[in-house]
Amino acid sequence: MKTLLIFNDAPYGSERTYNGARLAGTLAKQADSAVRVFLIGDAVAAAHRQQKVPAGFYNLEVMLGAVVKHAGVVGVCGSCMDARGVAAQDLVEGAHRSSMDELTQWTAWADKVLVF
Repeated sequence: MKTLLIFNDAPYGSERTYNGARLAGTLAKQADSAVRVFLIGDAVAAAHRQQKVPAGFYNLEVMLGAVVKHAGVVGVCGSCMDARGVAAQDLVEGAHRSSMDELTQWTAWADKVLVF
């Protein structure tokens, strides 16, 4: 199954992005799954490298890295990055600067689209 997950919320505060990343990580481990994650709006901060969180607290950088490790793809809205001062070199390994055009292609590609 091909699944696209779209995250809108900031990585910390609400747990929407956290829960979406949990699901993406679990889906990415499934043998018959292809997973793509698109970060838009405040969710772009979830792909920022070198996050420092309190001991025992979840880390979205690590969670997105696990998706990539299992052949998932992470795209980050380029105009949202610009608005928040996030450069391509600030992104976690395996994430890339993306666009609405790519999100459109991914939406057409997916069997399921989940929005968090």
